[in-house]
Amino acid sequence: MSNYTQVVILCEDRQQEVFARHFLVKCGVNRHRIHVKVSPKGAGAAEQYVRQQYPVEVLAYRANRHRINIALVVMIDADTREVVEHFRELENALHEATLSERQPDEQIGVFVPKRNIETWIHYLQGQSVNEIEEYPRFKGNEGICRPLVERLAINRDTPLPESAPNSLKIACSELKRILPQVKSG
Repeated sequence: MSNYTQVVILCEDRQQEVFARHFLVKCGVNRHRIHVKVSPKGAGAAEQYVRQQYPVEVLAYRANRHRINIALVVMIDADTREVVEHFRELENALHEATLSERQPDEQIGVFVPKRNIETWIHYLQGQSVNEIEEYPRFKGNEGICRPLVERLAINRDTPLPESAPNSLKIACSELKRILPQVKSG
């Protein structure tokens, strides 16, 4: 895993960035090889930014994948919608840009926390959560998730309990795209 030349994280906000970056580092990715593209503050809807940048980043991934070991990690909150809707929207964005859909052999992982990344963090803190309520943000203290993410990364081969948010279970199945040695579970 640490042999990546580059991993690009495309995400909505700083909390998603900290979560994804720390997870990747704990899985062996060199922190200097991680490049983050986060929605600029005050530039409109963060979800829209990710959706619009997705084809750009997929095109860049495809242009480079045969000469360097590269991966693309995409994080986008489901908010009040279904996780699969965001997968479809991202595929539609590729189609509109006249790009083919994400292929099984491409190291492109899409992670869609529902309702948002804070749902996963509160779950990892041991709280009982659902994917309907909006949980408090950690604005200014985004690093609070690091020990929780570290434990998740260390135990990434262990299936999640039934009580885990469904969107987190779906995310774990996406891991095998960017961490091929991870078992589905």
